[in-house]
Amino acid sequence: MPFVDSGLDTTLHVVATVVMITTLAAMAIGFWKIHELPINKAHKEKHHQIGLITALTWIGFLWHWVWVLAVFVAFIDGEKALRRIRDVWHEDKDLESESRENQGKGTKNA
Repeated sequence: MPFVDSGLDTTLHVVATVVMITTLAAMAIGFWKIHELPINKAHKEKHHQIGLITALTWIGFLWHWVWVLAVFVAFIDGEKALRRIRDVWHEDKDLESESRENQGKGTKNA
């Protein structure tokens, strides 16, 4: 058997151990960075719900679906979304009232 009970055998084992530990450390750091993404986004945007996002992120270590909720809350501005929905709803009412006014003017002119 080549390399058995030689210095090269020991060197290859040391290199393999270093590569394995480095890979595991890189995976752990990458997982941590991805997991902390909602908290970092909330701090960057000065989100109003930083406490909620932080709690959801930490709970997400145990239940991953909670982490998805933290990402959703962190990346979507709830106030802006509600304003947009409200504006769309009012826009529909405004269009209805305009069309009624135009229909009323059309019958008066005829």
